[in-house]
Amino acid sequence: MFLYRQIYKKIKKYNTIVIARHVGPDPDALGSSFGLKESILATFPKKKVYVVGAGTMKFRYLGLVDKMPEDVSDALLIVLDTPDKKRVDGIENFKFAYQIKIDHHPYVETFCDIEWIDDTASSASQLVMELIFHTRLKMTKEAASKLFIGLVADTERFLYAYTTPKTFSLVSKMIKSTELDFTKLYPQLYSRPLKEIRFQGYLMSNLTITEHGFGYVKMDDEVLDAYHVDAATAGNMINNFNYIEEMVAWGFFSQDNANNNIRGSIRSRGPIINETAASFGGGGHAFASGVKLPDFEKVDELIQALDLVCKEYQEKREDEKESR
Repeated sequence: MFLYRQIYKKIKKYNTIVIARHVGPDPDALGSSFGLKESILATFPKKKVYVVGAGTMKFRYLGLVDKMPEDVSDALLIVLDTPDKKRVDGIENFKFAYQIKIDHHPYVETFCDIEWIDDTASSASQLVMELIFHTRLKMTKEAASKLFIGLVADTERFLYAYTTPKTFSLVSKMIKSTELDFTKLYPQLYSRPLKEIRFQGYLMSNLTITEHGFGYVKMDDEVLDAYHVDAATAGNMINNFNYIEEMVAWGFFSQDNANNNIRGSIRSRGPIINETAASFGGGGHAFASGVKLPDFEKVDELIQALDLVCKEYQEKREDEKESR
């Protein structure tokens, strides 16, 4: 693929490389970023590579973020796992010598010189694997461990529909080439403190499910304080609710006082949700999206809109059954 060569040539050309990803990073955003950094440094030890953006205690085992270099006028920027410019974390201006975007979300806007977008890929980590295996970049065991965690997290252990034969092929090749003991990586990703397990019990007990199969929980700061968790915690747990028969889509909405908004994470087992999320200023994948809203009144509007999406989905399924 021509894009592989283009991206590799730019990585080879620039001595200073900044890697950025989206705000509110998940394991895929971080795993792909630190995995790519490790691969670049293993291939070109003299280069200066920075992973920037806000750090996160929860996923600090993937790597510690770097301070942005003062002068980036002769630097390469690589943005991972981020479809739109406004969601890039840690970049105040885009005055870099050259910019590359590598993303698996549906297209939102063009803001880089090279844009490699593949919304059929399971994760940004999968795309970084592809890049490494199709160029002279080195796949080390350290890079592989970070990329494996990123991919596993975004596919929920290979459960989602966008896990393809290519996904398994790349992971298999990575494990074989690095002799990665992937079983030792799962505890880091799935271990939870007791307070989060108790908070999950709260979510279960307070889940509301509409007539059309949309489930939701709204949490203000009093609830979060009572369980000693933050606004991101519910979003980190949302995949645990994937198998409730009465729901086809669901969302968690938690008050985020630090950013003066309501943070929402939405998932689906059938209805297309990213278009509705986008209409409220959010976005993401067809079955996994996020949104930030100004208040709970707006949350209620989004819940109504998503309930309508679920209603239309259920009606379409019934029509298809009758036509068989």
